[in-house]
Amino acid sequence: MIAIANREARLASALRKRDAQATPMRSRAEAIMDVRIIKKYPNRRLYDTEISSYVTLEDVRHLIIEGESFEVRDSRSGKDLTRAVLLQIIAEHEDIGQPIFSTKLLTTVIRFYGDSLQGVIGGYLERSTQAFSDQQQQLRSHLGNLVGQSPWGLLNQITERNLDLLKGLQQGLINGLGVGEKSRPDSKATGKSRTLRRPSERQ
Repeated sequence: MIAIANREARLASALRKRDAQATPMRSRAEAIMDVRIIKKYPNRRLYDTEISSYVTLEDVRHLIIEGESFEVRDSRSGKDLTRAVLLQIIAEHEDIGQPIFSTKLLTTVIRFYGDSLQGVIGGYLERSTQAFSDQQQQLRSHLGNLVGQSPWGLLNQITERNLDLLKGLQQGLINGLGVGEKSRPDSKATGKSRTLRRPSERQ
């Protein structure tokens, strides 16, 4: 029943997108109305207003796989709860099959909270996963052709590209803060020597 309702909702969404292309000068209010709204009630149940039916987290996951845009909002306050629901979906599926987030990765990410680079790491992870997503078809094709061979060569190439992304973000941060070679003090200009002395010579 829900599957049929979802197909009808996708058809309605496609019609809205077609109308949006025909009338590009729409108001902001009309654009907001195009977003599929899922309400979350105090009993933690999710209600899809597009199909007028309660849905599960698995139904929401399928919407993501199908590329459907939506927002999850509190039924009373209207607060955006999309991120919280997405994190809940991730937590549930991390216990199914091979997890994506290892303990080492999670502890590394947690260390960035409160760090000066907290705002940067999110952008890096987003760009890195997007790059990996763009490359996944190529990766699947290569893995399908690997018979008795190791996929690490291709994975290393992807890792190197991700490192290039990180270097680019770091350089952008440095440039934004105005930190560079010119801002470093020149020991010759200051005339101060930093020659280390042995403990016996300090007396």
